[in-house]
Amino acid sequence: MCMEKWKEREKIYACWLCNFPYIGNGQLHRLTEICGGPEGVYQASPQVWGSVISPEQVERLKEYTEKWRPEQSFEKMREQGIEIVTVCDKEYPGRLKNLPDAPYGLFVKGRLIREGEPSVAVIGARECSEYGRYVAKQLGSMLGKCKITLVSGMARGIDGISQEAALEAEGISIGVLGSGVDVCYPAQNRELYHRLANAGALVSSYPLGTPARPRNFPPRNRIVSGLADVVVVVEARMKSGTLITVDMALEQGREVYVVPGRVTDRLSDGCNRLIKQGAGVLLAPEEFVEEIWTIYDRKYNRKNNGKCSEREKTEDNKNRVSRRWDTESVRRNLPPELEAIWEALDFTPRSTEEIRGKLPAQYQKASIVAGLMKLCMEKRAVQVSPGRFALRSMAE
Repeated sequence: MCMEKWKEREKIYACWLCNFPYIGNGQLHRLTEICGGPEGVYQASPQVWGSVISPEQVERLKEYTEKWRPEQSFEKMREQGIEIVTVCDKEYPGRLKNLPDAPYGLFVKGRLIREGEPSVAVIGARECSEYGRYVAKQLGSMLGKCKITLVSGMARGIDGISQEAALEAEGISIGVLGSGVDVCYPAQNRELYHRLANAGALVSSYPLGTPARPRNFPPRNRIVSGLADVVVVVEARMKSGTLITVDMALEQGREVYVVPGRVTDRLSDGCNRLIKQGAGVLLAPEEFVEEIWTIYDRKYNRKNNGKCSEREKTEDNKNRVSRRWDTESVRRNLPPELEAIWEALDFTPRSTEEIRGKLPAQYQKASIVAGLMKLCMEKRAVQVSPGRFALRSMAE
């Protein structure tokens, strides 16, 4: 049998093995090691299986195997644009391969991150503030323009906003799912799901058809941080699932950066505490991009090795990126009186009296309210509650 046919058969039986839901990564690694690969596991006797997995698992694997049709199931998976990548494949991400209890197999829809490409995980609150939305959009856009892969979980809030921004900037993003790769969760991010499949990748270690369950997300988050060189937290409460991902990232030896927030803002409590504990501080996306390259070069010993680095290849892209967080597109075409009101806003909701205090004396309350309502109609401001307004993130 030629090498290509052998590899294809191994893929077919890897699909069979990785779709079996009642087995752990360590057991998968051990079984394939003993049997010489996925097809060897398929051909092995229940007695051989029983040397690694429990009697209950053996019975379940026998029942599962009797119903499974390897070639047909594999072709059906491929018809959906899904591939299976195992630790034995060269396409398997090197960043994950070195982790303890690395996922044996990954279901992939799209293109996985390649070696020689830096990557950043952006994580944060689902119920984020306008400030968080703004930062996530600016950061995602910057990473996209600089062709730095953005990894996240496709969740509501910070995750999805940053990924959408990266794709809008014609960048690359990878969505790691807590469900089967053929299941879109949350359903409201269906458009993002399809865009990631076409312009990046969707990745899952769970069997096809697996619904999103709470217990699936900690292992999912471990892959998110594992695929990244740097993890960025945009907003997180003091008791937040985001901070569990940070712990995983630190265990994996990843750099952690956070976006600081007001000390009175509960959505920034987790971030500010991480700063106190020594995390890096992200103050401006363009400066952060430079730090990513420093971290990446140091981590992979790419400096002075006589080779052209990815940093050099993307220098032109970075030179085209603005050296500040661009607000000109928001300000453009605003009449002077509206521009002044817009400049008086920030992401903290304020009353009309507080906004009036930031404006010249000629601005009366009635004209301020009228201006605020017009800014809200133009989606440049948002009325958070009766009489209280804030800057809109422009992330929608």
